[in-house]
Amino acid sequence: MTQHGGPVGVVLGCMGLGGAWDDPTWSTADLDTAAAAIEAALDAGITVFDHADIYARGKAEAVFGEVLARSADLRGRIVLQSKCGIRLPEGDAPGLYDLRGPVIRQRVQESLERLQTDALDVLLLHRPDPLADPADVAAVLTDLHREGLVRAVGVSNTDAAQIAALQAHLDLPIVVDQLEMGLHRRDFVETGVLVNTPEATGVGFPHGTLEHCRAHGVTLQAWGALAQGRYSGRPSTPDEEATAALVAQLADEHATTRETVVLWWLQRHPARIVPVVGTTRPDRIGACADAARRAPELTHEQWYRLWTTARGHPLP
Repeated sequence: MTQHGGPVGVVLGCMGLGGAWDDPTWSTADLDTAAAAIEAALDAGITVFDHADIYARGKAEAVFGEVLARSADLRGRIVLQSKCGIRLPEGDAPGLYDLRGPVIRQRVQESLERLQTDALDVLLLHRPDPLADPADVAAVLTDLHREGLVRAVGVSNTDAAQIAALQAHLDLPIVVDQLEMGLHRRDFVETGVLVNTPEATGVGFPHGTLEHCRAHGVTLQAWGALAQGRYSGRPSTPDEEATAALVAQLADEHATTRETVVLWWLQRHPARIVPVVGTTRPDRIGACADAARRAPELTHEQWYRLWTTARGHPLP
């Protein structure tokens, strides 16, 4: 069976940890959920964990930090990634984006305290802030790196031009761009084939971003990679049902799980996209093990069958 490069890995997204967003406290049950998810991820060969300071209003990081504090060797076995830059609505104040230098520093320090660690392996800027000064952002990122608080930097929901604008002020390489991509959110491939067609106006993925990241060594991480189970157990439209049936058939043919087939579709792309899976269920995390450990085994034809079945109509 033909394989296409080595495994590119899987990231566990931690947005679902910490309990309800409208409850200011976390419980023993929330801690147990976090511990079980981390253990299942490690058993599946997943060692990168993705956070954000806003997840469960800080509680996702807090419960993860408690798990870290209770295991002497766990921190050294994992890659810890978090994001900052979004301010949630508070009272009459609207939600907004804030990438001012002092705010970035404060948010990083707060994340480190909640995670009970001395450094983030990767810090991502969660969303572009139109009022941010790239030189100011670059300066604080450089300082945080020099101080050993942040080992590498990246961005999220950011296009090629925005990456280039920040990189022009930053000596550190931008190593990650995290975007919504997957069999359900196919714009990252649609934008490349719908050039010069009327359909292109309906594609939201920033054209050229995939190519920029590949050319400059920026790892693409795909959030929403499992598509909330649409193709591995919870289809709700005829196109999703047809795609789910094809996913199940391919899972049988390749002796793997439906979740792995969905992730392989992303990983099969030559950009070597790294899926971020957001489930907290140990069984579904475990179902991603082959995507973490085996190279994607989908053939050229199988990859296209999944794409065209999910899109519901032929390619132009």
